Amino acid sequence: MSATKPRFSNAEFLIATLGRLCDDAESFEIGNAMPIPASAALLVHKRNGCVPRVSILGSIKHNRLFTGGILEQYDLAGKGMLDVQFYGGGQIDQYGNINLVGVGEYPQSRVRFSGSFGTTLLYYTGRRTILFVLEHSSRVLVPKVDYVSAAGISPPGVHRNGGPIALVTSKCVMDFDASRPGFTLRSVHPNISVEEVVESTGFKFQIAPDIGVTAEPTDEELALLRGYVRQEVAEVYPNFAATAFF
Repeated sequence: MSATKPRFSNAEFLIATLGRLCDDAESFEIGNAMPIPASAALLVHKRNGCVPRVSILGSIKHNRLFTGGILEQYDLAGKGMLDVQFYGGGQIDQYGNINLVGVGEYPQSRVRFSGSFGTTLLYYTGRRTILFVLEHSSRVLVPKVDYVSAAGISPPGVHRNGGPIALVTSKCVMDFDASRPGFTLRSVHPNISVEEVVESTGFKFQIAPDIGVTAEPTDEELALLRGYVRQEVAEVYPNFAATAFF
């Protein structure tokens, strides 16, 4: 007896989840190797009448910030005009700090990551940053990052346009409160328990009193994902477009 095919793929679930966190976005900046965040930006873009500006590194059609290298991105971010961006990290800690450099004492890190590129500045100047990692483990979500390549919070008196607002993983959605600072577990994904999230997270976090289960993609969202989004994201991520959508 064959198993029933799921209604949606894991990628479609995560894309829809990310999209709901920023459905009011005015603009998106999507960096390198980010097919799921890129798809979420395209979903919001299409759902809201193609009003939010979408800039995807490597795209020709969806490219407003990278025509002169990366200068436009820094310029708009410095002016407070870059709304939503997505970042991951080899490590993320309880304060929203990101490590994109390596594990171990720098510069003799025993594990090296891709490098911080412009995140050190853009984490300060972008209005809203959604953190996104597929691996939800104590190896990635740590009490304190080995190297702060981008700071989630700032000392008193230091101006910043924004910072992290949420963390989405393969297990849950967490909100980030810069005033505490720290994360709050907002919802767990289907078939994931709160206990599982606690056990696989290396840092402490609060649990919302009204915690629920992350909503599944709607039929409308799935139609957009399998039509417009798949078609558009294939320009930069053809293999992802061919395999990630049902």
